[in-house]
Amino acid sequence: MAKASLFGLIGIATTGVLCLLQAQPAASQERRGVIPHPPLLRSTLPGTANQEVAVYETEYAPGGINPRHLHPAAITFHVLSGTGVWQEEGKPPITLKAGDSLFVPAGTIHSHWNPSTTDPLRFLEFIVAEKDKGRSIPKPLND
Repeated sequence: MAKASLFGLIGIATTGVLCLLQAQPAASQERRGVIPHPPLLRSTLPGTANQEVAVYETEYAPGGINPRHLHPAAITFHVLSGTGVWQEEGKPPITLKAGDSLFVPAGTIHSHWNPSTTDPLRFLEFIVAEKDKGRSIPKPLND
């Protein structure tokens, strides 16, 4: 009887551990440590009916991350301070420091994060897109 109870407890414990392991990728896909700022510039492009240019200053706290996502428009990132890591899906990560820039084509699935445990990451985002269509769209892991 004690043997059966022990096996039952081991089975329950194993199931619990497996459930926790399954939940970890979802938790790691959570956007965190991103400090929102209003756009520095948002203006309709002259001679267009529905196109705008927007410039955002973005700040990530130490360890901050914007997980797997895409932008429906091309976006250029320019690092102002700190160090950040950008990774396009299927490519190795790229580390950018203050003064570095990166162009990401429209529709490219990517993620970026601040690997520092002490320093914030600040960067600019330059977007030209249809009005209100340039910001990021999250992409779940199974998508």
